[in-house]
Amino acid sequence: MTEQRPVLVTGGAGFIGSNLADRLAADGETVLVYDSLLRPGVERNLAWLQRRHPRRIVPVVADIGDAAELGRTVREAGAVFHLAAQVAVTTSLTDPAGDFATNLRGTVGLLELVRRQARPLPVIFASTNKVYGDLSDLALDLRDDAYVPVRDDIRARGIGEDRPLDFHTPYGCSKGAADQYVLDYARSFGLPTAVFRMSCIYGPHQRGTEDQGWVAHFLIRALAGEAISLFGDGCQVRDILYVDDVVDAYLAARRRIGTVSGTAFNLGGGPANAVSLRQVIQEIEVLLGRPVDLHYGPWRSGDQRYYVSDTRRARDRLGLAAPRPWREGLRALASWLRNEHAPAEALP
Repeated sequence: MTEQRPVLVTGGAGFIGSNLADRLAADGETVLVYDSLLRPGVERNLAWLQRRHPRRIVPVVADIGDAAELGRTVREAGAVFHLAAQVAVTTSLTDPAGDFATNLRGTVGLLELVRRQARPLPVIFASTNKVYGDLSDLALDLRDDAYVPVRDDIRARGIGEDRPLDFHTPYGCSKGAADQYVLDYARSFGLPTAVFRMSCIYGPHQRGTEDQGWVAHFLIRALAGEAISLFGDGCQVRDILYVDDVVDAYLAARRRIGTVSGTAFNLGGGPANAVSLRQVIQEIEVLLGRPVDLHYGPWRSGDQRYYVSDTRRARDRLGLAAPRPWREGLRALASWLRNEHAPAEALP
């Protein structure tokens, strides 16, 4: 029997990466956790993984641009989940060259290393809903603190993969171009690849900030009794998805890569989990039993007033179950944050 090769997770100490690595290790696989550990808090995720799976987690502390170290790691791997990224639109606007280097050059470099391997190596890539631009052409109504599409079909189903690509902001350009490279390497070179264009993901081990990971950030601020800043009017709608459901999708894509290679999937909570920023804050107030102080700022560049994933392609082709209801997931995240940061006064 051939020895099973380890699984490479780039960005493996990050929020989604650590949850994915945990599931893989729990399933008996060895995981190469490739991460630069530059994002604040991710070293705690890696330490948690090593405590839980001391024989299954193999840390590789290196940048995605380190071709020598990445090449050595790719040669060991039997599959690649590529989650390493610069993740904030705001950072891309202040350092577009750095955003390009990580998100696009890093991805193409990884694809080239994979292409040189003698054996087919599946690559599952974490893309973003930002590839569809700001969706400013969508006619929207404002109802109950939330923007909703005027068109019945979009309101019922969300945004499908047939939506034209329209990259906005350097982040949208770098991730969108990487998205297309990953798909084209399946078409041009026969690499078994798949892409997930993700909506807003939340859950344990998310170190949310004002720039990225807003659901966790809202909870962290509220638990600490601190004000939350909203950019725009707070009626922006996203279909938030609990991280366990994301991991299910990634593992399903790997299992079915022979039939889904070269495919992009929109991945989010779908219309059942479509919720505005204000509505999430209202639910947090219910959870805490007290109001939350809000501050308002100007709209951010490229911000979508409405984005909800049409999840039918992912559900049908990957056999995904219904996602966790958002209120239930919010309570689970609040419970994890209380334990992680207890006492609450010590929260950042």
